[in-house]
Amino acid sequence: MNDFDYYESVEKGRRIESDADRRKTVTGKGKSVRNVIAAVVVAGYYVLLIGGCFFFDGTSVFYRSLNPFSGAGNPNKAIRIASYVIFFMSVSMVSRFLLDYVMKTTLSSKKMGKAIQALLSSLIRYLAFLAMVLLSLNTLGVDALSIVAGLGVLSLIIGMGVKELISDIVAGLFIVFEQLFDMGDIITVGGFRGTVVSMGIRTTQIQDEGGNKLIVNNSRLGNVVNMTESLSVAMLETPIKYGESLERVERILAENLPVIGKEIPELKEGPFYVGVSGVGKGSMTLRFVAKCEEGAKYRVERAMTRRFKLLWDEKEIESPLN
Repeated sequence: MNDFDYYESVEKGRRIESDADRRKTVTGKGKSVRNVIAAVVVAGYYVLLIGGCFFFDGTSVFYRSLNPFSGAGNPNKAIRIASYVIFFMSVSMVSRFLLDYVMKTTLSSKKMGKAIQALLSSLIRYLAFLAMVLLSLNTLGVDALSIVAGLGVLSLIIGMGVKELISDIVAGLFIVFEQLFDMGDIITVGGFRGTVVSMGIRTTQIQDEGGNKLIVNNSRLGNVVNMTESLSVAMLETPIKYGESLERVERILAENLPVIGKEIPELKEGPFYVGVSGVGKGSMTLRFVAKCEEGAKYRVERAMTRRFKLLWDEKEIESPLN
């Protein structure tokens, strides 16, 4: 295979590896369409809500039902509930947009910025949903506010059996303020290695290179290894025949390692020759290490494997694998 074919194959392989990202992009487009539809609905709602005073008189059941601030009795229940849904959905969207803007402009620390934003954004969604449900129940004749006041918030929480929810929220706060990991970090949880794609007040979502997602309750995130705190080590072990002159091989390596380092752009440091890591029947195993970003680790190891195989062929260094 010549170099052109190789690089073409590598490019195809990378496109396959990034299939999860493409699926995410398609999903993102679907979300964009939904967001546009939601924006149109919200805009129409506020046009009716604000401009309704010019088009409807004070006796209009439709307008009194549409206005969530209207205390008029006997509203149309379906219209009032739809109004609550749209109103609190829009409040949630605008609040999260402003939060995103404030975090981007005021917090320079990556870990304190994205993580706090994700946590508060999740909290805003929950609060908006809770308010919408309570007011909708009230519209249907269920005095939910009186029930909450009568039982007490603490009694209600215990009665609903959401002790684990509280644990998740507290654990999420500790994750953020202790800066254990951030959105975009590559972490390992219980043997699952992936990128943190979502952080909420209850759960954290981790996605591996194949697009598989692990969703873990914050309170159950134990033994987390953050792989992006520093550069990762890519390692390669390759055997040569026992009869090869080790001194000759080491001279060849001294001349070619800097060249190999320049040919692999994702390498940050190295590769370095560590030495002979083992001696087997008829072979010696040489070990090489290099430093790179965690996300590029496996690509770097594959590139190093290819490059050393080409070097062995070029310098006629025999391997027991031949």
